[in-house]
Amino acid sequence: MKKFIATLVASLFATAAFAQTPAAPAAPAPAKAEAAHTKAVVKAEAKETKAVVKADAKEAVVAADAKADVASAKADAKATKAKAHHKANKAKVKADAAKADAAVAATPAK
Repeated sequence: MKKFIATLVASLFATAAFAQTPAAPAAPAPAKAEAAHTKAVVKAEAKETKAVVKADAKEAVVAADAKADVASAKADAKATKAKAHHKANKAKVKADAAKADAAVAATPAK
């Protein structure tokens, strides 16, 4: 009976050792690239928003100071907004390119 119990205990420990699930693999590189891409896009959008707000504030101040300069201020604000949109789009394209590069680097070679 003691041998039987000893065998059961030994088999219990043996199955417990082999029944463990393997450790989860490390986060894949595309997840890191995706996070970096998202961060870059958010940063570009924040810069764009900040520039637009700044241009709008500048336009409001100039409009309050002198109505004669309103047309000029609007043109300046429009140019500033266009520049901000262009910079944001450029940053987004750059982030997309970085994401694509990271995805290409992460794919295994055949």
